[in-house]
Amino acid sequence: MNIDFNKSPDGLVPVIIQDTITNKVLMLGYMNDSALQKTIDTKLVTFFSRTKQRLWTKGEESGNVLHLVDIKLDCDSDSLLIKVNPKGPTCHKGSDTCWNETNDNSYGFISQLEDTITSRIKAGDSEKSYVASLFAKGINKIAQKVGEEAVEVVIEAKDNNDELFLDESADLLFHYLMLLQAKGFKINDVVNVLKRREK
Repeated sequence: MNIDFNKSPDGLVPVIIQDTITNKVLMLGYMNDSALQKTIDTKLVTFFSRTKQRLWTKGEESGNVLHLVDIKLDCDSDSLLIKVNPKGPTCHKGSDTCWNETNDNSYGFISQLEDTITSRIKAGDSEKSYVASLFAKGINKIAQKVGEEAVEVVIEAKDNNDELFLDESADLLFHYLMLLQAKGFKINDVVNVLKRREK
C-alpha cells in the first residue's frame, strides 16, 4: 500500500473508521506512517493525536478499542478507509459514533420499508392503507397472506417468466416483513439468528 503522507504538510492522512458489520461510519481520525504501522502490527487502530502530538491507540484508557479488520486506500492515495469490529462505544462522549448515531444494522431500502410499515400500522387508517387494513384483520390473516405469497413464488419459480417470479418474490418479502412486525420483530432479529448459526 503506497500511501502519500507528503500531501499534507503535517504528514497525516485522514482515516474513516467504519464498522465492518453494520457499515456505519464511526469516526474520523488521522494517521502518520508510525500510527499505520502500529495499527497493522497490533491489530488495534492507532491514530496520531493532533492535540496530544503523539500516537494514540483508540481505547487505551476507556478500553473501547477498535479491532482492525481491513484497510483500504482511496484513489488518490491520501486517505484510508479502515473497517473495524468496535468494542464498546466509539465516541469519547459515550455514543456509538462521533455523530451521535446508534450503531445498528441498516438494510437500506428494506429498513426504510420496515419504517413505512411501522408508520402505517401506527396511523391505523385501514381505509387508505393496505398495511393498516391487513393488520386490522389480525395475525392469522397476515400469516395466511404470507403462505399464499410463498405458494405463488414456488409456482412462478417453476415457470420461465422472470418478471412474474420477481413480482411474487417482492410480494412475499413485503408480507413477511409485515408478519415479523405483527410478531414484534424486525428483519435484524432474523439476521441475528442466521449469524448465530454461522460456522
